[in-house]
Amino acid sequence: MASISPSDQSAPVPLDAVDERILAAVRRNGRLTKQALAAEVGLSATPVWVRLRRLEAAGVITGYHARIAPGRLRPMVRVLVELTLASHRHSDFLRFETAIAGLPEVVGCQAVGGGVDYFMTTETPDIDSYQRLMDRILGMEIGVQRYFTYIVTRQVKAGTD
Repeated sequence: MASISPSDQSAPVPLDAVDERILAAVRRNGRLTKQALAAEVGLSATPVWVRLRRLEAAGVITGYHARIAPGRLRPMVRVLVELTLASHRHSDFLRFETAIAGLPEVVGCQAVGGGVDYFMTTETPDIDSYQRLMDRILGMEIGVQRYFTYIVTRQVKAGTD
């Protein structure tokens, strides 16, 4: 199986109907056995497994994850943060992204086009902890010009639910 270099990872991967059925099945349940996946997509186990490995090698499938409900483990406040950087050079974006990647309270961050630069998702035990996180981020001097906070009051849909 040929591996795909990182520069090729943005190129679309050609998929047929069977590949689409495999992706839909593992999106619904990443824990399917090889036999169960084969039965669901209508092929024998070996060809399905070969296709699945090809999709992984091509970077179409990037991992298998368990969705954890952190609020069931401990108190947790989820906050969405809209951020704008003061400067927009490549090095500014890289500095910000590198710093944010190292913060465990930041559970998601997307670069976006439009009037802001990033949407960030944080999970902290309470609002005071969130504010301390933002104070820490601002103190890191990573170019944040302004931010707006949106407290999540209810999860309507998450992941592939």
